[in-house]
Amino acid sequence: MASVARLRNVVIDCPDPRALAAFYAAVIGGSLVTEEDDWVVLRLPDGLRLGFQLAEAYTPPEWPRADRNSQQFHLDIDAGPTWADVDAAEKKVLALGARLLRREADPVAEDFRVFADPAGHPFCLCRID
Repeated sequence: MASVARLRNVVIDCPDPRALAAFYAAVIGGSLVTEEDDWVVLRLPDGLRLGFQLAEAYTPPEWPRADRNSQQFHLDIDAGPTWADVDAAEKKVLALGARLLRREADPVAEDFRVFADPAGHPFCLCRID
């Protein structure tokens, strides 16, 4: 089946587009191609774009709640094939301002860890299997 269109951006509402774009640029790379007070675009090395849009009355999601302010979406980010890679990535994202939301005591049970970015959006650091 032929597609109707092509995905251009994934857009994330936030209280500070420049700051959140800088956070994700430090985590996953890319370059800022549009920088306005209310709109910033981060172009990733593979061509995908993340847009960061000012939401003045922004309320962060509450993960893992489903009754209100649920996560709405999250990003899965490959950290590497080993748990040592995930451990190293965890230290880096925490230093950049992320918060740990969930880490399984038994890493064999899951291949990811859940964090919140500085604006409160959940994202996962994943082990590539």
